[in-house]
Amino acid sequence: MSEKTARYELLKQQARALLTSEFDLVANMSNLASLVFNELPQLNGTSFYRFKDNELILGPFQGKPACMHIAVGKGVCGTVAKTQKAEVVPNVHEFSGHIACDSASKSEVVVPVFKDGKFWGVFDLDSPEYNTFDDVDAKYLSEIAPIVFGVQAEVGGRS
Repeated sequence: MSEKTARYELLKQQARALLTSEFDLVANMSNLASLVFNELPQLNGTSFYRFKDNELILGPFQGKPACMHIAVGKGVCGTVAKTQKAEVVPNVHEFSGHIACDSASKSEVVVPVFKDGKFWGVFDLDSPEYNTFDDVDAKYLSEIAPIVFGVQAEVGGRS
């Protein structure tokens, strides 16, 4: 097991433990954004965006102030909302239509978040370094982000 994989396996365990006894979605998103921001290296932002009224609206996040509304199809987050597939961007300056919410960001990974099989929003991580993210990040973040919902179902069947 690689060091990165081991770090993510531990992060998944930490997320489940942190969110197990809490059923408020905003509290869970807030703590998960903070946990990821503080446990993964080379980050300058972690943000949840909710899909509402055909746009992405900022939810709980860590980092500098973030874009509050993102149109579907615009920037990396909007592209993920349109395709509902993860995007790993080694250099955001080479991504057509990139939205620079934080000018210090150089690479990004965005994963779609689903609730009960329906697209719910995205989880967005930014880095001040180039080439920070890869498919391993996308895979694990796709598993970790929905823990904000899944723990409720696992613990007592609440959703």
